[in-house]
Amino acid sequence: MAALLLLWCVLSLLQTNPRLLPGPWVVGPLIAREAASGALFSNMAATLTRVALSFVLAMVIGLALGLFMGRNRRADRWLDPWLIVFLNLPALVTIVLAYLWIGLNETAAVLAVAANKIPTVVVMVREGARALDPRLDDMARVFRMGRVARLRHVVAPQLAPYVAAAGRSGIALIWKIVLVVEFLGRSNGVGFQIHLYFQLFDVGMVLAYALSFIAVMLLIEALIFQPWERWVTAWRRP
Repeated sequence: MAALLLLWCVLSLLQTNPRLLPGPWVVGPLIAREAASGALFSNMAATLTRVALSFVLAMVIGLALGLFMGRNRRADRWLDPWLIVFLNLPALVTIVLAYLWIGLNETAAVLAVAANKIPTVVVMVREGARALDPRLDDMARVFRMGRVARLRHVVAPQLAPYVAAAGRSGIALIWKIVLVVEFLGRSNGVGFQIHLYFQLFDVGMVLAYALSFIAVMLLIEALIFQPWERWVTAWRRP
C-alpha cells in the first residue's frame, strides 16, 4: 500500500497538468470535505445497500442452483447451456435491459447486478458439489441420517470453502457492477457521483469517491470475508 501511494505521488508530480492526476495532498482534503458535508456517507450508504442486497440474492440463488446442478447430472446437462449464455452475457447488456424492462428503479438495479453474479456462483458451487466425497454420503446412509442432518454435517462442511471463495470473489465483482448501474440510471450512490464529476472533468472528486469506497471494501474484506474463509476451512487444517 505504501508503494502504491508513493507511485501515485511520483506520477502526480511528473504530470505537467495537475488536473489530470491530482496527488494525495489534493484528494485527501476533498474526501474530508465530502465527509464533513455528509454527502460521502449518504452516497456510500446507498451503494453499500445495493451491494448487500445484490450479494445476498446472488449467493442464495447461486448456491441453490450450483448444488442442484452438481448433484444431479441430468439437471446439469440441461442447464449448462443456459449457464454458459449468462456467463458470457455482458454486464452492460443486462443492466440496460433491466432498466428498459423494469424501469429506472431499485428493483431493476439490484436484479441486474445479481443476474451478473449468479452464474459465477453457480459455477464455483457446482464444482464443489461435484467434489463431495461419495464415501461420506455412504456413511450418512448407513447411519440413516436425515436430509437436513446430512446437509448440515456432511455437505455443508465440504462445500463451505467453495462458498467462501464465491463470496470473496463475488463481493469484488458486485460492487464494480453496482457502480456501473448507478452510473447509468440512479440518482445517488458512489457511481452516480463519479458520473457527475466525470461530466465536469473533475478528476480529484472522481478519485475521492472511488478511493473512499475502495477503502471501505478493503475493510469489509479484511474484517469479514478473510476471517470467514479461515473459519470455514479450519476443519481441513491438521
